[in-house]
Amino acid sequence: MKLSIVILNWNGSAHLKHFLPSVVTHSNFDWVEIVVADNGSTDDSCALIEREFPTIKLIRLTENYGFAAGYNFALQDNNADYILLLNSDVEVTKNWLNPLVALMDQDPQIGACQPKILSLQSPNHFEYAGASGGFIDRLGYPFCRGRIINHQEEDLGQYNDSTEIFWASGAALLIRGSLWHEAKGFDPNFWAHMEEIDFCWRIKNLGYKIKIEPASTVYHLGGGSLAYGSTQKIFLNFRNNLFLLYKNLPPGQLVKTLTPRMILDGVAAIQFLLTGQFRAVFSVLRAHAGFYNSLKRLKKQRKSLTATCVKTIHPEIYRGSLIYDFYIARKRTFSALKFQSLRAAETETNNV
Repeated sequence: MKLSIVILNWNGSAHLKHFLPSVVTHSNFDWVEIVVADNGSTDDSCALIEREFPTIKLIRLTENYGFAAGYNFALQDNNADYILLLNSDVEVTKNWLNPLVALMDQDPQIGACQPKILSLQSPNHFEYAGASGGFIDRLGYPFCRGRIINHQEEDLGQYNDSTEIFWASGAALLIRGSLWHEAKGFDPNFWAHMEEIDFCWRIKNLGYKIKIEPASTVYHLGGGSLAYGSTQKIFLNFRNNLFLLYKNLPPGQLVKTLTPRMILDGVAAIQFLLTGQFRAVFSVLRAHAGFYNSLKRLKKQRKSLTATCVKTIHPEIYRGSLIYDFYIARKRTFSALKFQSLRAAETETNNV
């Protein structure tokens, strides 16, 4: 099989009923299979698939393994040339697949790519989780072409070029099947959130490129498993960002990145406290405790990755501070950042 579209589902019967018809209609090619991997749902998701979507392959996992490990189990025997991870709350459009596959076919060094992701609730605006391609700043804060912090830009065609990015969204992520297995999939310790950024960083360290293909468009509802702003989402985002940085930062960057980042996490906790969000404060504290408790494992992972990957400062890492740009300089769009990479900044420093 050339392409396997794999949708991980957990108690998402309503999403499957609403969104699967568009996937089936617009992915009807003899070189494509559609798979739903059920993550131990307790609703009628499996019965729905068997009853209303008999052409879809159903994989039943025995329990809810989370997003990361759930996909790892679902894909362990998948031998497709390309694997497309698709959230259950994504509505696809006509001709969404061909541009993505054509992009990968033309350059074997492209390890993964994503379509342009717009908001289902506000279709003229970019969606939070991916927009027109993902990046991070020098302290590890993720952002997108089309989404800075919580500001989602209107899509006016300003990011319609296919370009190299730092990470592709897990909401609609096309990966070379062989590379998925070579990189050993997602890190299951992330459970959910930022596991795709970790994966993309690791395959970039293996020498592959990540790209955005805006000729393909999908619409994402978002917040399907964990609502935006939930305390569990806050915990996972803060903890997993520290996991991400510790594992993947190149030599010489670890301490000078983690130190200010953890200070800013403390500032965020104080902000939550001053605004009465006491459960969010606890989530940040729990995230840092989870990070410290995981250091032994993280050190082993970092040592292993350093031995097998070429660690470098990638040009898609923004040299500025997203927090400063957004809250102090009041920059709200990707184009306003005047993007200069961290690699360029390091080169300037080394040449002085």
